[in-house]
Amino acid sequence: MSQKRKNRAKERRAVYILPNLFTTFSLFAGFFSIVSSINGRFAPAAWAIFLAAVFDTLDGTVARMTRTTSRFGVEYDSLCDLVSFGVAPSVLMYQWALRHVNRGILSAVPSDDKTMTLGFVAAFVFLACGALRLARFNVSAGSRDPGFFQGLPIPGGAAIAAAAVLWHHRTPGAPPFVPDPALVLALTVVTAFLMVSNLDYFSLKNKVVSHNNRPFETLVLIILVLALVIFKGRTLLLPLGLIYLASGPVVTAVRARRRRAQGPPPHAGRLPEADGERGDAERRGDGVPFTGAPGGPSAGGATGKPGAPGLPGSSGPAGDGK
Repeated sequence: MSQKRKNRAKERRAVYILPNLFTTFSLFAGFFSIVSSINGRFAPAAWAIFLAAVFDTLDGTVARMTRTTSRFGVEYDSLCDLVSFGVAPSVLMYQWALRHVNRGILSAVPSDDKTMTLGFVAAFVFLACGALRLARFNVSAGSRDPGFFQGLPIPGGAAIAAAAVLWHHRTPGAPPFVPDPALVLALTVVTAFLMVSNLDYFSLKNKVVSHNNRPFETLVLIILVLALVIFKGRTLLLPLGLIYLASGPVVTAVRARRRRAQGPPPHAGRLPEADGERGDAERRGDGVPFTGAPGGPSAGGATGKPGAPGLPGSSGPAGDGK
């Protein structure tokens, strides 16, 4: 093999490794958040979740730009997301405010250390709903409007949990405000069920960045928002998160009203008539290949090109609202 061909092979391997490297950074940030929560360092744990979200966005963006999406990258990204946006915020909320929430029937459970508290159950519900959200996203990618998410994205749910912690630590150097366990419990449960709901949430990346007719003005707005977050992040992140949390029911109602006003599409309910057997298979729900599987051509706008042998690329839908 000539030296030129060897150099090309090295560059190709480097391109395929890069997206998975960002995914690994996201996993590291999630693990750092878990360890920090266990050690009682809640503010660094919350910031680590936001850092994981940044890396999670970068890995999908890099994978699409370099056309290095693959099934391996999708699966690896989902596993890392479950740690960074499922386990990490659950442990953070439990250690921070839900550890001693013990009301109702669970207060009578015989236990020396009272592990099975109501707060423990709420933290587990958040984790379980996050796992279900990831699974549903993986099997339904490509079957919905890319401008909207079905249910609250799991990075968004984790970010709201982390923002609640930073809100109570919003005065650097001063003792943190004592959280109200009942409010934290309600926020955790509501966020968890919104992740597995059928409500429509804006895909900020697709709506604001990918499909935008005024990119320069949008870039200036993004820079201003980032500047505000940098200077007043502990104060602004929670209100912004709650606004996005409440946008789901509003967006769903507006879209439903528009659909009713427009009426059904002209060809709604029609099955292919060219092949009778295929039509019967579609009525039964079998015999039709599923094109929205993770890593397929429809996943997050991915190209579907496989990675180099032994060097899979990163995920197509990474960071796009799993």
